[in-house]
Amino acid sequence: MTTTTKNSKSWIAGVIAAVAASLCCITPVLAFLGGASGLASSFSWMEPYRPYLIGLTITFFAFAWYQKLKPQKKADCDCETDNKKSFWQSKAFLALVTVIAGLLIAFPYYAKIFYPKPQEIKVIVVDKNNIQQAVFKIKGMTCESCAEHVNNEISKVNGVIEFQTSYEKANSTVKFDNSKTSVDSIATAINGTGYKVVSQTIINN
Repeated sequence: MTTTTKNSKSWIAGVIAAVAASLCCITPVLAFLGGASGLASSFSWMEPYRPYLIGLTITFFAFAWYQKLKPQKKADCDCETDNKKSFWQSKAFLALVTVIAGLLIAFPYYAKIFYPKPQEIKVIVVDKNNIQQAVFKIKGMTCESCAEHVNNEISKVNGVIEFQTSYEKANSTVKFDNSKTSVDSIATAINGTGYKVVSQTIINN
């Protein structure tokens, strides 16, 4: 196997590992942009393997750069050799692919920019006794884009006043007018994203 072949296989494997490492957070964005909310949690099961996939990505690219930068053996004959390499075999191309892999790995940290900022919800409440607050425990969220996806669906529920979703805490706290909506309706909206409400608790104000 030639050095060029080894180098190509290394960066290809690295890109595949980088994509796999970010699928859990890329999928919610694609689901949102494509209008297929239920697919958002399709690859959330991969989150525990993310550190290992990132490690594989770094290993593959480290090997690719080693192959690219190590001194090449000179031919033992006096024959002419074609030292001109195509762009696909150049350091510039490997650098470009390395940057792309890095952006894929970092995707969970900037995925929220793909979601529109939820509009401020204005709800006219006649009776303050109608205001309730509930905490929904949610299974499947793995990054900020997951939380933004849940927020986007909650904001569409008529009667919701305020909401805050945290993937770190795996929950969403929602304040709503119980004369216009209910805990079950909000839970249904959350479940529509593909993430699952495992419990819901009413908080006494």
